[in-house]
Amino acid sequence: MIQSLYRLFIELTNRRWSSTMIQKFARSRVSKRFVPSFAKVYSINQEEMEKDLQEYASLHDFFIRKLKPGVRPITEQADVVVSPVDAVIEDIGLIEPSHEINVKGKMYSIAEMLGSREAAEQYQQGKYMVLYLSPSHYHRIHSPIAGKVLKQWTLGSRSYPVNRLGLKYGKDTLAKNYRTITEIGYENRRLAVVKVGAMFVNCIEPVHKGDELQKGQEIAYFSFGSTVVLLFEKDALNLPVKINLPKPIKVGEKLGTLN
Repeated sequence: MIQSLYRLFIELTNRRWSSTMIQKFARSRVSKRFVPSFAKVYSINQEEMEKDLQEYASLHDFFIRKLKPGVRPITEQADVVVSPVDAVIEDIGLIEPSHEINVKGKMYSIAEMLGSREAAEQYQQGKYMVLYLSPSHYHRIHSPIAGKVLKQWTLGSRSYPVNRLGLKYGKDTLAKNYRTITEIGYENRRLAVVKVGAMFVNCIEPVHKGDELQKGQEIAYFSFGSTVVLLFEKDALNLPVKINLPKPIKVGEKLGTLN
């Protein structure tokens, strides 16, 4: 019953007209007056922000805020994989031989997430990591490793919420939401950075130029809270012995090491 009601609510509110209205409001001058209250409600650390609160022209401008240089130091060790986002690590696990992952008790198809079985084959029996960004987080996405962009593509059109309730009750949120996938190649291996759009606002804007990426380099931004799924090839990633989930993490902090 709860699942049915929750899905009904999502279907009623997750439409193009509602997305358009919310996007227009968030980008409007009127929305600027809500920036201080938003910052207060979500306890935004204003000391980290590139600009003062009154300098943001709209809620959207504030959502995609940049940070002061140096406030997110990047771990420099070559074999260290760093967090691409400020987020909460919601789940970590193995990619099953059937190309599925188990997140919050639900099975998600990697083939659906990436758009083809061929793409999913690269990550069979590898590891996955789900990083959730709430509206309170810094919304810019950085490269978790140094490497080269092998391919980037976009799938999906509508989006269900990707918070804990969305993952539990939503309809294949990670595999069917609007999403942009970037595959990064390194040392004859690859990893996928799957940027999953949030409810209402399907906006994932790429910002990097060219194919080469430095670790910690900004690659895109979300216009609202959302989720990043990292997919690693088999035996490619070593994780700490124990990780207590959910675990808050920031851009540049260590996720694990490459084999």
